[in-house]
Amino acid sequence: MIIEIRQQGKKKKYYLSHSFRDENKVKKIRRYLGSDLTKEEIEKLRQRAEELIIAQIATYKKLRDPLRYELSDKELNFIKKLEPKKIIQINHLSKDQWKRFTELFTYNTNAIEGSEVNEKEVKEILEENKWPKEVKKEDISETYGVAEAVDYIRKTKEHLSINLIRKLHEITFKNSKHFAGKLRPSSVEVVIRDGAGNVVHSCAPSNRIESLLKELIEWYNKHKNKYHPILLAAVVHNQFENIHPFQDGNGRVGRLLLNNILIKHNLPPVNVGFNNRIEYYKSLQEYQNKGNVRSTLDLILKEYKILKKELGDYKRKKM
Repeated sequence: MIIEIRQQGKKKKYYLSHSFRDENKVKKIRRYLGSDLTKEEIEKLRQRAEELIIAQIATYKKLRDPLRYELSDKELNFIKKLEPKKIIQINHLSKDQWKRFTELFTYNTNAIEGSEVNEKEVKEILEENKWPKEVKKEDISETYGVAEAVDYIRKTKEHLSINLIRKLHEITFKNSKHFAGKLRPSSVEVVIRDGAGNVVHSCAPSNRIESLLKELIEWYNKHKNKYHPILLAAVVHNQFENIHPFQDGNGRVGRLLLNNILIKHNLPPVNVGFNNRIEYYKSLQEYQNKGNVRSTLDLILKEYKILKKELGDYKRKKM
């Protein structure tokens, strides 16, 4: 790894640069360190940048194939037994049940990301336009945004495209984030750390976002008539989260994509519950680290059972 210096006006900008081979092509990763730095500052910043570049290269190589490992016969047989009629048919969701699902999904998907709007307040916001006091406007706008995005995936005919991905982000965050609908720019790299500061996930380099999304879309189109819809939805969701194409909001868009694919294959939507978020995080790590999608499949089936009971109870209350 080498230090690159670029003169911009009166300032000197410093970058840590590293070239590596990916299949038959030489790729280059560059991380900005800062401007007008001393030798001591450069050395201190370099150590952290090296760690991030190493993690980025590992992710770069892993992200090429959405379904990196072939499923075993046992897993394929497990998936084949997932008959839609054993879960719940999408045409069993009445207008009122869709309304209830939208409230459940909106609360839970936002709560997973730290929203302070509780389930009762979500219902009041969406049904009565009643805004809770002492809650950030950002959380309120994203309550409306997620609900509108759910309505959008019910109506759109698109399965998966970059335009759809950007549209869902734009709808969800149009009144809360200035970059709504815009893919992560070249100046923004995302690294997720644990409580101790260790890198647990280095997302796709910004210069690879569009190509990786295109590969994912190509994979989906190739397999959409071959694999069970729940498997398709799980892989698309997990791979989308690995790519992390936006500066923020990737979790919510990923869960919307999950449901869009289920709906397009005439399956009901699924709600990833806030109470099951630890299991959800673990399923993402299982996929990222081992290519294991079974954990996600198990979680989806678990959430279907919970949702079936919730909507059944809701239907009885309305009668």
